[in-house]
Amino acid sequence: MRLRPRTQRSVDPVERLYDYARVQRRAGILDDAALLTDVTRTAAEDVDADSAPRLAREAIAAADASYETDRADWPPVTDYDRLQAAFDELAHRGIVVLQAVEDHWTAERLLAERRDVGEPVRGVAWFTAPDVWHAVDHGMLELNVWHGSSANVAPGDSLLDEVIDVLDANDLSGHFDEGRIEVAAYWQRRL
Repeated sequence: MRLRPRTQRSVDPVERLYDYARVQRRAGILDDAALLTDVTRTAAEDVDADSAPRLAREAIAAADASYETDRADWPPVTDYDRLQAAFDELAHRGIVVLQAVEDHWTAERLLAERRDVGEPVRGVAWFTAPDVWHAVDHGMLELNVWHGSSANVAPGDSLLDEVIDVLDANDLSGHFDEGRIEVAAYWQRRL
């Protein structure tokens, strides 16, 4: 996994490592062992292989401290909570939600598997870990929505309208732009 700084300016590799550990921790996708492995590998590749274990532990400790400080200011119900409620509602409507998947092939595999066993779904909504990282810092989650056939939704499509209505019913603003729904939501997941 390559480091992704928050800004376009040139950033010190150690600072980028800390930023990477921060967004990974806040995403909450990896358990502690996987997070340490991932940040250590990234430190070895992008900073210094000899210091990687120490740098990873320090970056994760800083990420944990930052998380605890920021979490104290979160509202009782966060955007993450509203997203999960919306995703549950979509699942009840036959729209599978795949959170922080590797890529579009994962969504395609799920659709193919369900078709193969005679359990097709109406649709699938999916997003990747980098989409989560973006929502951590920028308050916008990009959500892909496909029909059960894997065809992308389009303006005027009833499935698209239904997903946006479910988001709206959960106090989340979403609009379709360039093939994806942009959902105004910070990823404030309680770990």
